[in-house]
Amino acid sequence: MILGITGGTGSGKTTLLEIVRDLGGLVLDCDEIYHQLLATDPALLSDIEAHFPGTVENGQLQRKKLGATVFSSKSALLDLNRITHAAVKQEVLRRLESAPALAAIDAIALFESGLAELCDVTVAVTAPVEVRVRRLMARDCISEEYARSRIHAQHTDSWFRGKCGYVLKNDGDKAAFQAKCLAFFAELGIMKA
Repeated sequence: MILGITGGTGSGKTTLLEIVRDLGGLVLDCDEIYHQLLATDPALLSDIEAHFPGTVENGQLQRKKLGATVFSSKSALLDLNRITHAAVKQEVLRRLESAPALAAIDAIALFESGLAELCDVTVAVTAPVEVRVRRLMARDCISEEYARSRIHAQHTDSWFRGKCGYVLKNDGDKAAFQAKCLAFFAELGIMKA
């Protein structure tokens, strides 16, 4: 079974993914895969450089230069997403070839990237904004203002709820959410209750 897991930053996806790992499942973190590809896939860097000249120097992506370009133009951001989503999806497919019976794809852009179509089940992990702000501030050592700006730059929980087949609301402590995740896996028949 392939689970597609998505939701805003600070919602608690990591807790759900830890349980997938504990059950012997393969976890594919698309953000991590993207960063690995930037370090190992010259074709991806070449494609980025071809579309955004001057953003790759000496085989290294110049993130600030790329950011200045794509965050000032919606069409440029769409172009970058098209390039990166295709590369990440290809790598996810490669890794799924040898996947165990359970795998999870963790992707903020699960639907936009086309990865959702690879999944048997899609799950939105949601949490109240104030809880997410506190988690981000503690986890990433950032200001409240920056945490809020990161959250507001992403889709809302209602967007994720509308797209996914299942929703896990993380509105308690970690132990309560873990119990909710385990009950969800029992409901799916992945494990016994």
